[in-house]
Amino acid sequence: MSRLDELRLAVTFLTRVPVGRIDPLPDMGSARWAFPLAGVLPGLAAWAAFAAVGGALGGALAVLAAVLVTGGLHHDGLADTADGLWSGRDPARMLEIMRDSTVGSWGALALVLAVALPTLAMARAAPGLAAFLLIGVASRAAMLAVLQAVPPVRPDGLGRSATGRGGLWPGLALTAMLAVWTGAAALAALVVMALVAMLLARVARARIGGQTGDVLGAVQVASEVAGWVTLATLAGSG
Repeated sequence: MSRLDELRLAVTFLTRVPVGRIDPLPDMGSARWAFPLAGVLPGLAAWAAFAAVGGALGGALAVLAAVLVTGGLHHDGLADTADGLWSGRDPARMLEIMRDSTVGSWGALALVLAVALPTLAMARAAPGLAAFLLIGVASRAAMLAVLQAVPPVRPDGLGRSATGRGGLWPGLALTAMLAVWTGAAALAALVVMALVAMLLARVARARIGGQTGDVLGAVQVASEVAGWVTLATLAGSG
């Protein structure tokens, strides 16, 4: 199976951008390397929305644009993960809660923060294209790293179907190039993003025994938010 078909599968799964029919369909595990590359598309959409307006309104539109490109896939995972992992129940019940499509108080709070914090951070940092691409790619590289490092809990879903070893280097290489383009603040943002992803992975492993597709979505959004907050903090102190 060609690398192009694997990239198209990653784009099809992680976004709502049409890429045409893929026949035969590659295995999801073989397409995992392209998950970070798929982050270029929501990054571009968010940058275009922000560049058109700027300020807090531009930040809000940027978040909306990225969510529209992804179909809200990762934010749905964030809400489910927050409701499940912070429910205070036993692991089996946590997994049941994460399956439930109803959004509870923890999930609602997580979604509010996932929209409000990037919106305000973008308004403060006034980022360019490089920063949007960096955050989009690096947050999905963090998701891929957790997918590789933490065992799946469920017998189905993305957490199981895309498991395996390898595939990190293309995303890491692209992240490094974008970091150089973004500038000095990029290194701090990447460190904070990695720490947030690691913390969330540790919580998931301690409370439910590993990762699920919802946890991976939560890692993507949480690390993305952490990246924007870091860039805004450094912009304000400069």
